Amino acid sequence: MEQKTKLLLAEDDENLGLLLREYLIAKGYDAELYPDGVAAYKGFMREHFDICILDVMMPKKDGFTLAKDIRIVNADIPILFLTAKNMKEDVLEGFKLGADDYITKPFSMEELILRIEAILRRTAHENQAALQPVFTLGKLSFDTRKQTLSGGESVVKLTTKESDLLKLLCQNANKILERNYALKSIWIDDNYFNARSMDVYITKLRKHLKEEETVEIINVHGKGYKLIV
Repeated sequence: MEQKTKLLLAEDDENLGLLLREYLIAKGYDAELYPDGVAAYKGFMREHFDICILDVMMPKKDGFTLAKDIRIVNADIPILFLTAKNMKEDVLEGFKLGADDYITKPFSMEELILRIEAILRRTAHENQAALQPVFTLGKLSFDTRKQTLSGGESVVKLTTKESDLLKLLCQNANKILERNYALKSIWIDDNYFNARSMDVYITKLRKHLKEEETVEIINVHGKGYKLIV
């Protein structure tokens, strides 16, 4: 049986929230409704979701703050904002936070479904690219399935953590890989000891890559790391 797409719906207007949830379920989605930002964040941490639909104006925690918290845990999950006022500042703020789209109330259910489908199609394409098994790093070849880094006659077998970390860096090549995102993705918890552990693995990866002058892992102060290729 095909797995249903799971949506997190955060909406404090009870009538609208229930209406949206029922409509999404009728259209074949699995939708969980939360009445405020705090409840929605707890739900997000408890279950797996494929897309988040967040009302901007909510009690306890607004949609923008909720999106920031969600992005720390999962940098890639699609986010669609529901905004009551078509204000340019709201829209710009949403896109700064990495929103995939926004829709202004009042909106038609059909338009919401079309926007959700467009976002899911786009992210499915991006995820396919992320499944790339082999990355080229200058003259080196990194095979994520074999967990090897090879160049010429030499083949280095990486540990699982080294391989996972290098894969994240490669998927974000020439972009900042946020420390918290890497820690949550690989170590599950971003505590002090895991952060120190990750620093050790970054040092190991730098040693593996030191022969390749066109590739470098740099520290981005206060943010994370960047793999320069």
